Amino acid sequence: MSSIIAILLFTLPVTAQTASQPMPDNASVKSYGEGWECDPGYRLNKNTCATVIVPQNAYDTNRSYGSGWECLHGFRRTDETACVAVEVPEGGFLDPSGERWQCSRGYIKVDDTCQEIVLPENAHLVDASYGSRWTCEREFEKTGDLCTAIAVPTNAYLNGSGYGQPWTCERGFFEQAGLCVAVAIPINAYFDDATYGTGWKCERGYEASREACKLIDVPQNAHLDRTGNRWQCNKNFQKSKGLCILNN
Repeated sequence: MSSIIAILLFTLPVTAQTASQPMPDNASVKSYGEGWECDPGYRLNKNTCATVIVPQNAYDTNRSYGSGWECLHGFRRTDETACVAVEVPEGGFLDPSGERWQCSRGYIKVDDTCQEIVLPENAHLVDASYGSRWTCEREFEKTGDLCTAIAVPTNAYLNGSGYGQPWTCERGFFEQAGLCVAVAIPINAYFDDATYGTGWKCERGYEASREACKLIDVPQNAHLDRTGNRWQCNKNFQKSKGLCILNN
């Protein structure tokens, strides 16, 4: 605990001294307020201003605050007294900060090393926020550590989606058990390419009945609704047992 306190005191900005304390060598009167402070290149040590000791592979910042020195590019601080070289593994490079390293494209970080990414056949490298990775070429999908050809059924095409089913059935077909089956459109119906439902809709004036479209028997004082596949009573009439009764 005492060593941590000593380090913090060493790196804190110089504290102004009271006018009653004599000003030591290598100090100057503060430009504002009262008291004095150590000159750049010196740090307060009890009641004296001691020379900042710049370790090897570091430079003097010539500032009155902080530790008074910083590590050179390519070196990093290990404690308050030393700068050690940043060891860049094979396949890596020193990043712009000069204090860390990153793996080059085509390599991935594993502990303190950069391991080369082994590309399977029919794959290519892609860049990600955490480094390089690989993905399969179009018409191939990832299966473990390999890229296998996508089996596209008859009457289907590749959709280029990065997730879900990689192929889509052609218009007029729907997926069934991994195949694209033709939509059977009954009489008085038309093809409907909605992603849900039967794949067909009845013409106006007809309603779906299992796999067929039957004519709608519109009762007196009723009319087809907006969909054209149901009926509703006219104004001032209400539905009762399949009829439209005057609403008294």
